[in-house]
Amino acid sequence: MTAITLFGLLFLLLVAGVPIAVALGLSTSVAILLFTHEPTLLIAQKLFISLDKFALMAIPLFVLMGNFLSQGGAAQRIIRFARALVGHLPGGLPMSAIFACVIFAAVSGSSPATVAAIGSIMMGAIKEDGYSSAFSVGSIVSSGSLGIIMPPSIILIVYGVTVDQSIGKLFMAGVIPAFFLGGLLMLVTYIAARRGGHKRQPMASWKEIWDSFKDASWGLFVIVIVIGGIYGGIFTPTEAAAVSAVYAFFAVKFIYRDLSWSQIPEVIKTSAATAAMIMFIIANAMIFAHLLTTEQMPQDLANWIISLNLNVYMFLILLNLLLLLAGNFMEPSSLIMILAPLIFPIAVQLGVDPIHLGVIITVNMEIGMLTPPVGLNLFVASGISGLTLQETIRASMPWFFALLAGLAIITYIPQISLFIPNMIYGG
Repeated sequence: MTAITLFGLLFLLLVAGVPIAVALGLSTSVAILLFTHEPTLLIAQKLFISLDKFALMAIPLFVLMGNFLSQGGAAQRIIRFARALVGHLPGGLPMSAIFACVIFAAVSGSSPATVAAIGSIMMGAIKEDGYSSAFSVGSIVSSGSLGIIMPPSIILIVYGVTVDQSIGKLFMAGVIPAFFLGGLLMLVTYIAARRGGHKRQPMASWKEIWDSFKDASWGLFVIVIVIGGIYGGIFTPTEAAAVSAVYAFFAVKFIYRDLSWSQIPEVIKTSAATAAMIMFIIANAMIFAHLLTTEQMPQDLANWIISLNLNVYMFLILLNLLLLLAGNFMEPSSLIMILAPLIFPIAVQLGVDPIHLGVIITVNMEIGMLTPPVGLNLFVASGISGLTLQETIRASMPWFFALLAGLAIITYIPQISLFIPNMIYGG
């Protein structure tokens, strides 16, 4: 009865349009009051205790870092570097936009921010070069979703905190899948451009490549700080977030000089609002996860699935279908906080590596950014391009199916995710 009340009330509140954080907290509170003997004070205590985790401090700091670089000129410089590298290939201009999205995703860690930053600059240029509006929108809206898996990924932090896994290992595990998926998107672009007979850009000289790299290097160095600092044992992911936020401010304010003093309060205000929203969702989701655990719902679900005698391959198929379906309706952080406690014990019992599981879940969330009604990337791209939501969805289809193929490959070849973590941490 507890489970029926909990999930039934949660579903009704979500259908009614109640914000996800409030729906989680309210449904859990009602279930605790009706079906358990735990004191009411526990709810308030859990709200505070759930946020008392060192790793969670990385979220507002990475958000702040990404906003500093988004407001500055880092995106334009990264695009220039990407065009110099791949602009001469068939489909070179949209391919350079995809390559820029991969790089900027590693800088910002945010999928909608990547679509907004790269799309606002590149969509018009791609159309001016003879490509259709659908081609320009489809290539960017799909590649922008790589911001979810490319470290520093807020989604990977949320997963790591939820199931108590190493954030550093998860960051390392996201690198190869991100570049692999970016390569698939570029391959689709290359094939479509060749079939369409689109002209190529002139090949950049070595001097242009070097100059564009030097110009973008201050922004790109954030990647070195985060990945190199964690890999080198210099600091933890949370400390890396703090250092990268300070560095991003220094780079855009004093080196690039793209940010005025008057813009800084607005950047901080926007970052605080975004971080507060994420943290409020996490706090309420932790109460939800606590009730699931105390009522042994994950264990009961695990025992039921195991009684079906599913092998690990069938389980992974069902897992991907569940996550793809749920990703249509829920924001990634919220979905992970709800489903990870249920999925994790089953997956581990069937022999799925916890780090690999985090990558599988995150890639599913990435694809969810391209599916209505909660696909944020679709709304961002639609607003930038002027296309309707339906036109934006149709435009993204070729690249969407490429991501699905990539998900299947990553799911069943765990070495793609685990190669770097095993090399660095052993395993």
